[in-house]
Parts: sequence; structure tokens; C-alpha cells
Amino acid sequence: MVRKTKGFNAKGHPIYTIIGYSETREEGLQLLADYNKNPYDVDASKITLEDLFEKFKNSTKFIKFSKSTKNSILVAFNKTDKLNKLPYRQLRAYHMQAIVDESGAYATQAATKNFWKHMDKYALELDIIETRYSELLTSDKVQPIKEKKIFTEDEINLLWENVSLQWVPDILIMLYTGFRISEYINLKLEDINLEELTFMGGTKTEAGKNRIIPIHSKILPLVKEKMINNPTTHLTYGASHKKPFKDQGGFKRYFDSTISDLGMEHIPHETRHTFRSRLDNKNANKVSIDLLMGHSSKGIGERVYTHKTIEQLRDTIELLD
Repeated sequence: MVRKTKGFNAKGHPIYTIIGYSETREEGLQLLADYNKNPYDVDASKITLEDLFEKFKNSTKFIKFSKSTKNSILVAFNKTDKLNKLPYRQLRAYHMQAIVDESGAYATQAATKNFWKHMDKYALELDIIETRYSELLTSDKVQPIKEKKIFTEDEINLLWENVSLQWVPDILIMLYTGFRISEYINLKLEDINLEELTFMGGTKTEAGKNRIIPIHSKILPLVKEKMINNPTTHLTYGASHKKPFKDQGGFKRYFDSTISDLGMEHIPHETRHTFRSRLDNKNANKVSIDLLMGHSSKGIGERVYTHKTIEQLRDTIELLD
């Protein structure tokens, strides 16, 4: 316990103000020296990280943040469990840095470092601290973005040669639809029209939601095969639990394993990149490509799928070998 005499009672006994607590005598003496150098509101100094965050979360500043910024701050706070009960004034750069270092990859580290900056700034406004230790924090450098690689024609032919392997049909369907991984694993059986030979799917943007993609003639047998005796509501599902994928991670593991077994190096999103690149190489109509990809385009007014439009999209997609 670190305390300071603030006066005496009628019997001459000292009356103490408890400044705080420390693990060692040396830290306690430093705490006392800091207080003597710049006396502060002891009650405010007792506010813990957890208390400070609750105040911050209800502040006008936090309320005005975007939804993504709020989520980022909340995620970072969830990593600070072991510090939550400590008075915020006693936190030092090494406490904060440890949380940053343990938080994960560079993007998460940067978000955690930003969380501490928000906390320090707010604590400074409340006169809880005088020094913003968050300014001393470091995080890993941003990793260079890996250049997307398209599947070569030889690689696509290799996939067709090994179409009997599990998960190869899924990769081929993605290559002939341009679906994002999230869109593909969320594709429901009810979204597949075998009479009209179309998919209806898509997410992420207004232009991409519920878009219609004709089923390429080469992948039609693969789609039908996956629909037969399907025990789930979705076109693709987990190999062991026979349930739709909850997230991209499960499907990505199967994708990565299959691609590796065939001697290739690709990520799922490169199927979509390849889809567009192959259509470009075939000099396909740009408006049709944008409709298939779910991109907004100057050539697209209100997105209306007439019979003629769908047939134009079918002609475009059938340009793929």
C-alpha cells in the first residue's frame, strides 16, 4: 500500500490518503514520488482499465465511431483480461506492449495498439494520467500483399483430369462461376434452378447480392452430382459432420489440401480472379462480366434479369473452355 498523510485527527493520529498499491517497494516509492511531483485526484487514479473502458464505451466519442471501429475496439479490449482490474494510472508501456505482442498478426496488433491510444487519450481528458505510454508502442510491419495468381489453362485441365477427387468439383464450380468463397459455401440448394440452369447467389455489395449466374455446361454434371443425396440445405458441406460450413476456414482447409496435393499454389479467391481474367481474354462483354461478378458498372442501370439478359450472360459464360 502506498499512502500519503493528509492531516491529523483530534487525537493527533495521522489521516492517510491511499494513493495505490504496488508489487514491490521500489515501484511503491516511484508511485509516491510521482504523486508528490504532481498531486492528482486519488479517487480518479483508482479507476481500473475495466472501469475506464465502460466510461469510454458510453461516451459521445465512442458512440460517434463507425460500426467497424467500434468492433475493432471491442475485440482489442477482450484481449486485456489480465489487466482489467489494475488501476489505469499504474499501467505502463510494457503492460500495453505485451497485449499488442500477444494479439496476433500485424493487422490485429495495429488495432490493439490503436485501442491503447484511445484509452490513453480518454484517460488524459479525465486527468487520470499525465503520460501517454501508448505513444511508445510498436507493432509488426505490414506484410506485403501477395500478388494474386490466376490458374493457368494447364492447371485447369489438371483439375478436370482429377475431377473424381473430393473437393476438385467445388474448385471447378468456383472457377466457372466467379463466386467468392463466402458466396459459394452459403449457396443453398433452393438457389439452384435446374430448369433454368442458373444459380442465384452472392453477397457483400448491393450489386453482388442475389445475382443470377447461368450454370456452365461443363460444370452442370458436377452440380447435379453434388445435389444427389445431399443431406444438407447447401450445395457444399463438411466432409465429416455433413453440415454446411459455419465459416470460410473449414472449406479453405479442404481447398488448400487439395490444391497442394495437385502440386499447385493458390488461394480460394484466385478462382474468382481467374474467372474474370479468362473472360477478359475471350473479349467478353464488359457489362455481362460486371453482372456475373456482381460489380457495379456504368453500363448497368437498374439490375433487371430478363430472359434476354440471362441468355446474354449464358453466352458470355459459355465462352470459357
